[in-house]
Amino acid sequence: MAEPVKGPLEGLRVIDLTRVLSGPFCTMILGDLGADVIKIEPPKGDPVRAQGTMTDGHSGYFAGFNRNKRSVVLDLYGEEGKMVLRRLLAGADVLVENFRPGTLDRMGLDPGALKALNPRLIVASVNGYGSSGPYVDRPAFDFIAQAMSGFMGVNGEPGGPPMRAAAPISDLVAGIYAALGVLAAVIGRERTGQGQAVEVAMVNGLLSLMAYLSSEYFATDAVPQRTGNDHPLVYPYGLFRCADGQVAVANSHDQILQRFLDTLDLGWVMADPRYDTNRKRMAAREELRDLIDSRMEGRSRDHWLAVLNAAGVPCGMVQDLAQVFADPQIAAQQMVIEAPLQDGPALKVLGFPIKLDATPCAVHRPVPKLGGGTRQVLVEAGYSQDEIAALIASGAAAE
Repeated sequence: MAEPVKGPLEGLRVIDLTRVLSGPFCTMILGDLGADVIKIEPPKGDPVRAQGTMTDGHSGYFAGFNRNKRSVVLDLYGEEGKMVLRRLLAGADVLVENFRPGTLDRMGLDPGALKALNPRLIVASVNGYGSSGPYVDRPAFDFIAQAMSGFMGVNGEPGGPPMRAAAPISDLVAGIYAALGVLAAVIGRERTGQGQAVEVAMVNGLLSLMAYLSSEYFATDAVPQRTGNDHPLVYPYGLFRCADGQVAVANSHDQILQRFLDTLDLGWVMADPRYDTNRKRMAAREELRDLIDSRMEGRSRDHWLAVLNAAGVPCGMVQDLAQVFADPQIAAQQMVIEAPLQDGPALKVLGFPIKLDATPCAVHRPVPKLGGGTRQVLVEAGYSQDEIAALIASGAAAE
């Protein structure tokens, strides 16, 4: 039997002190890429274990962000548990945490202590606002980050209230940036032999996604307004009515727009002095929308998707998740997989968006049961069976 393909991060050991979403997403990405992720959990476990729909007592929410990890239960309020953690950190490559700034310091794991313990250790922190500034001590969750970053303020219909993105985007973006920062620090360590701190604030990560809106603000001092599904800088671009639904169309430049209009027998629009520049089209948004809708609403969505795709116009139908997971493109990309549970059936989860041909992402380890890796990890750290039994008896560890 052929040996399973190893991930590109094989041999990288990550101590994961994170919980809920932003940090676990970061460490799952690292695990998907082959890192050995050791998830340190309190005796009651990551709170997400009890959230979302349960299947045979298992949370799909937890499974969706915690495959490719081993769970070790430690009581970090006690000195024994902290001693075990220090021992694990001494042999690790990366520490990832998403506590409020200052929490590690209060645990005796300030930057100086960590450097003395393991100078090669990379310490990645995900938090709400960063470790400096007037908001450093404030708690933050995705909803707050969406509000404080300005992201919520530009989402919603014109004249309507601010609207959050349905997905917890600030958590997810922070997790991706943290994984990217860890990989950069690993490469840097190859040159210097030293670890370093990596920090990602949820608000900063979300703000970074608004680069073009920010650039417009810097250039004009005009606060970007909510435009709903329309593009704030280009038109026609958005959702258009057809006989049985809507079609999303992205006319990102004039050449595409001309092809789009030609398919609607509206090719004359681009030469009309009322609409011959994007600025004029933006000003005439409503009359152009009515003109386009009147042409498209007489034919079906499938008709327009076929015609527009044939013309090279970026377009798509607005799908719900049932339609997404029945889409042959999603199946071809293997974006739905089964993640085995350490103590239960496999659960469907999303697949790997990063496609590597030589060292592909894979499910290297099952979704862990609480404490399911405690004994094995402690043995690897040099603890004897008697020492492990004593740690469990004292409550410092659990399995």
